[in-house]
Amino acid sequence: MAVIEKFLGKTVEIPEDRHYAVKQNLWGRQADQAIWFGLTQPGLVLLGGIKTIDWLLEDGQPAQPGDSVAFTITGKILYIDTPVGGNIFYNQRLRENPACVNEDPYGTGWLFRVELKSGTDQAYHQSLVPFQQYLDSLHASEGFKNPEGLKGGVSGVCKAVYYSIGQQKI
Repeated sequence: MAVIEKFLGKTVEIPEDRHYAVKQNLWGRQADQAIWFGLTQPGLVLLGGIKTIDWLLEDGQPAQPGDSVAFTITGKILYIDTPVGGNIFYNQRLRENPACVNEDPYGTGWLFRVELKSGTDQAYHQSLVPFQQYLDSLHASEGFKNPEGLKGGVSGVCKAVYYSIGQQKI
């Protein structure tokens, strides 16, 4: 497990034994003929955590790579796409407790699994990147650019907007 001490003002962990979908900040773990997916801790920090989650398909329904399979409200609105195709099965525990994703993103807070009839290993390695490549991608993120988690971000434009909003009398 890799630990980043200062990532947008938080300490985050990233398992080294998984592969990742960089754009969506999803981790993937292969088991038998299925790939399990969840959001990474750095992804959750960047999003502001999960508040609600809704499934866009029925359990067991087939999906193609790139199909949106979940809709979440975080600090933003986010559609989550599946990196691989197959039958989608959701973590039903999240219906009652979506905060489980924030509390244990690499365990009980997994989002969905995709069951493939064949080619699981090939889909896993072609659709997802290894740990080090995911870690390298985070270096360009707001989390590394703003390690202390300063309000208003670190860019000049963000700081100017944040400052001017604070000066308004509403």
